[in-house]
Amino acid sequence: MATLDDWLRPATEFIDAYLLTDTIRIELPPTGEPVLNPDTGDLERPDPYVLYEGPGAVIPGVASDQAAVADAGQPWVQQDRSRYTLLTPLTAPVPRDGATVSVVAVHDPARASLIGRTWLCVDDGQASTVEVVRKTPLDQNQRPETEAA
Repeated sequence: MATLDDWLRPATEFIDAYLLTDTIRIELPPTGEPVLNPDTGDLERPDPYVLYEGPGAVIPGVASDQAAVADAGQPWVQQDRSRYTLLTPLTAPVPRDGATVSVVAVHDPARASLIGRTWLCVDDGQASTVEVVRKTPLDQNQRPETEAA
């Protein structure tokens, strides 16, 4: 008798083959203390740990959370939040809150502008007892003013 996983397998294979066509990288923040570079005299942080690099997709999520009216009593300016969702195969490790996601290769040259953008995992990757693809909520890192122009 076929199980639920048997019935879902064709959907999972379809998503892996036709939706997860870009290459993404998930990096965990570096751990450890900065190390002095004797040649430059600068303190250098260790490299981040690459948790996963392989097939995936970054898709827009819900509309941005943005205050319609500025609150004059707030000590800071409200910042837009750019919601996205990371899709990875079920065989990929579950991303953790605080991990950084980047697109390293795209299937369509028209989408090359995604290369170099980064997103922050705002929660652990979602997991459930019934899955065909892993979803992780993301927030796009804001580019510095000099790059945004």
